[in-house]
Amino acid sequence: MGVTRLKRKDRKNKTTSRLEVQHLKLATNLELGSRSVEPKKSQLVKNNEAIRVALGK
Repeated sequence: MGVTRLKRKDRKNKTTSRLEVQHLKLATNLELGSRSVEPKKSQLVKNNEAIRVALGK
């Protein structure tokens, strides 16, 4: 079966969506602020503490 070429609008959508995903990946760092502070009883905080204890730090 032959390879089908994308129409112009589909090529544009493909690159646009790829760039959007790349932008979102780069924008995942949390900004400091009251809403981005991790709650004390969060599982992530517990996991990080367990890792810290396991590594002996």
